[in-house]
Amino acid sequence: MKEIKIPELAESITEGTIAEWLVKKGDKIEKGDPVVELETDKVNVEVNSDFAGVLVEIVSEEGDDVEVGDIIAKVDENGEAGGDSSEQEEAPKEEKKEEAPKEEPKESPKKEEKKEEQSEDNKQDVIASPAARKRARELNIDLSSISPRDPLGRIRPEDVDAAANGSNNKKEEKPAKKEQPKSAEKTEFDKPVERIKMSRRRQTIAKRLVEVQHESAMLTTFNEVDMTAVMKLRSERKENFVKKHDVKLGFMSFFTKAVVGALKEFPLINSEIQGNELVLKKFYDIGIAVSTEEGLVVPVVRDADRLDFAGVEREIGGLGKKAQNKELQMNDLQGGTFTITNGGTFGSMMSTPILNAPQVGILGMHNIIKRAMVMPDDSIEVRPMMYLALSYDHRVVDGKEAVQFLVRIKQLLEDPYDLLLEG
Repeated sequence: MKEIKIPELAESITEGTIAEWLVKKGDKIEKGDPVVELETDKVNVEVNSDFAGVLVEIVSEEGDDVEVGDIIAKVDENGEAGGDSSEQEEAPKEEKKEEAPKEEPKESPKKEEKKEEQSEDNKQDVIASPAARKRARELNIDLSSISPRDPLGRIRPEDVDAAANGSNNKKEEKPAKKEQPKSAEKTEFDKPVERIKMSRRRQTIAKRLVEVQHESAMLTTFNEVDMTAVMKLRSERKENFVKKHDVKLGFMSFFTKAVVGALKEFPLINSEIQGNELVLKKFYDIGIAVSTEEGLVVPVVRDADRLDFAGVEREIGGLGKKAQNKELQMNDLQGGTFTITNGGTFGSMMSTPILNAPQVGILGMHNIIKRAMVMPDDSIEVRPMMYLALSYDHRVVDGKEAVQFLVRIKQLLEDPYDLLLEG
């Protein structure tokens, strides 16, 4: 019998949550096959089997927290596929134990077989963990009669125990109660609420957002940028750009190149604190915040200073697709030196972005709104304007540097032709 264990994942990750089993008990698996999806603080990763054989036992259920080195399943290298074999072997043993003391007349074998078939059909219709099925067999309880507490309808061992004690049985419920959500409860004001367990990633995001505000002296400075030149340049070159590079020319490449240019002039904003020292980074790995169903992730565009506009667009597009498809790897998320977040995609006009520790700066982009602006000659023109926000760690960056950094980004975006020549 071989054991499948949680492997070493990354230097900063020591635990995770079982998100989904990709195989079931009794399945035949090969060496290297993915068997379970593990949710970690940053990404979901698949755990592969180091052995070929039959999965005979699932030790950790979906939703269970596990650590590196924990045993999550067992594989019989000489076993034969067929998930119900163990259940079929156990059932006769239980029947034999119960047959001896019974002296009451039994129903005919045909009727008993029909009942068993119906019972098995009902059991297959319900969603229950292997441990719950085993417990139900031990207590001789029909799984279809159990009302699970899990909002997703999955029956767990504690539900079986509750049913055995007569406190959780569908047949005893009143019809009116079925209309209430399984996870609903009443507050002190007798109002319905629903409790939903936070995912591991959401818990980590919440924890780190609070930590960064407690551990840094975070301030935010604002400015606005006239997007006329960028929009004109995009309009002029977008068709040829696509033909030449097979990728669209978006706004993010302009902002990424502008950030890199400003960071070179203000190197403290491309640093981090380590103990009593400042680490000034001589490379420019720019994090691009991406919103996913599981929460915010920040994949990193490596060596953005060495990429041209097309290279930046390809990197951002590729990382965005990987984020949405849950294909990001740990190395996609590690080592960023500065972050850009674009709340404008959701319609945000102005916001205060929170630092992505241990970085000391983050740029917030917002939506583009046409506004009446007073020109240098005192004429009034309608211009596409965007508010910019720079949050920074005042322990490292003084207000003067922060303001000048943001002004430099504004200047580079309002005259973007130099960025194109450089990139």
